[in-house]
Amino acid sequence: MTMRSSIPALGWVGIVRLGVVQAAIGAIVMLATSLLNRVMVVEYALPAALPAGLVAWHYAVQLSRPVWGHGSDRGRRRTRWIIAGMAMLAAGAIVAVWALGIIAGGATLGYALAVLAFAMIGAGVGAAGTSLLALLASHVAPARRAAAAAVTWIMMVAGIALSAGVAGWLLDPFSFGRLLQVVAGVAGAAVLAAMLAVRGVERVAPVAADPFATPPPPAASPTHFGDALRALWADREARRFTGFVFLSMLAYAMQDLILEPFTGLRFGLTPGQSTQVSGIQHGGVLLGMILTGIAGSGFGGRATGGMRRWIVGGCIGSAVALGGLAMAARVGPGWPILANIFALGFANGVFAVAAIGAMMALAGGGANGTHSAGIRMGIWGAAQAVAFGLGGLTGAVAVDAGRALTGSLPETFMLVFGAEALLFLAAAVLTLRPPLRVVHFEREVVL
Repeated sequence: MTMRSSIPALGWVGIVRLGVVQAAIGAIVMLATSLLNRVMVVEYALPAALPAGLVAWHYAVQLSRPVWGHGSDRGRRRTRWIIAGMAMLAAGAIVAVWALGIIAGGATLGYALAVLAFAMIGAGVGAAGTSLLALLASHVAPARRAAAAAVTWIMMVAGIALSAGVAGWLLDPFSFGRLLQVVAGVAGAAVLAAMLAVRGVERVAPVAADPFATPPPPAASPTHFGDALRALWADREARRFTGFVFLSMLAYAMQDLILEPFTGLRFGLTPGQSTQVSGIQHGGVLLGMILTGIAGSGFGGRATGGMRRWIVGGCIGSAVALGGLAMAARVGPGWPILANIFALGFANGVFAVAAIGAMMALAGGGANGTHSAGIRMGIWGAAQAVAFGLGGLTGAVAVDAGRALTGSLPETFMLVFGAEALLFLAAAVLTLRPPLRVVHFEREVVL
């Protein structure tokens, strides 16, 4: 009779420490995609298309995520990739501010420098974020993965909020010199926090894909990136999950740029009230993440069918909430719009945490176990980045095109929200048929 392996997994303190890294990533990304966006448009009166194009470019650069993931797979030590990615991300944010100063001075060189800066930001997010998720996948026990996903994403939101609050407080009164100091200070503090948080985490042995002391040897991990990519794409489960990530995240991102304008145009909310809509939605997201993290880890075994039910429930709940928004577009004032938006946020939070937990499970479930976790996370991260980049643009363009073609505001929003609901339902179908199965320590986890 064989004995189970006693290899220790990452504890809750280690999970929270990796959550600090995620918070640091979110803090610097906020500086580049939110703070600099506002400064370019408001303080420097630059065309809004400039920051929008730069943000889209940083998403495009994240197509390199599989390369970073494969590099961390080959090195077997992901800490150095996380630290290097954080350093590149922070340097990109500082260079972006420098580029803004050159653009404000009228030199065209500033635009090229801005493109370089946002390429550095995208590459830094890809290297640090992909390696961090691969580290979580390979070092967190299966029973804790849903909670680990919730912890890290909640801490990312906290990092964004803290960075926004601190930067906003320090920037008054505004000047270019103060902007450079604030961005450099926040970015430097984030890198230092990430370095301290990740130090020594990899001393914990990775979770084994096979629970027995005498497992068959795993297949050799491909040395070359092309070979590793082909080996991954030959996995039917990995291909289907990539499609799920793209469809669900596309639907998730399509609402970002149109929800607040929708409440203003159809329900007459003031700018201040429309801004509060985002807070209500994100409150629902956080509640959904917390409850799914607790329930998915505490009751996510045989009783619930694993992460699959949480993913499907979150996708269907999101589709129902979006269907409600389509009805709200038709009914107008009188519809419980704030409750509807909170419900959408809650369902989005459920699906997001469950999907991230499933990523962790599948990343360590291939033929090479945790040795291919990096490239798997990279592929799914790239699909998510493309979906996020296309989602906001697609939603905004669809609203403009719909209004031009139909001349009806209610009908336009009905069609757009209905299309988003169908995307979520299609993502749920990909998860349902057939079930994805990954064998872990003591049970088979059905995704």
